[in-house]
Amino acid sequence: MRAPAGATVAREEPLEGILIALAARDHGSAVMQGYTHDKDRHIKRLHRVEGQIRGLARMIENDEYCIDVLTQVSAATKALRSVSLELLDEHLKHCVAQAVSEGGTDADEKVKEASDAIARLVRS
Repeated sequence: MRAPAGATVAREEPLEGILIALAARDHGSAVMQGYTHDKDRHIKRLHRVEGQIRGLARMIENDEYCIDVLTQVSAATKALRSVSLELLDEHLKHCVAQAVSEGGTDADEKVKEASDAIARLVRS
């Protein structure tokens, strides 16, 4: 069953144990996200981050030195932040720019969504 046009469709897709919530706008046609052209690269990077997280769990299970664990936590956090900033950049260049060029209330909504996402990234 298709959601009504303009509705936000949320779905969860597993990434080897990690659930990533994806939100997509349905405009009555196939939805192409700003990150679509780099999707494989993003997935590879997320798999790498997942490996880092598993490594962190092993370090704690093996009672590794606290500073070594914290160093790896910092590296994993930086890698995840890098992915999120790339996704944000692609969102601004694709989704927001397209909405602004089309005008209307959708443009205001996309700018607000981007502002809220930036605020969440700054707080994290």
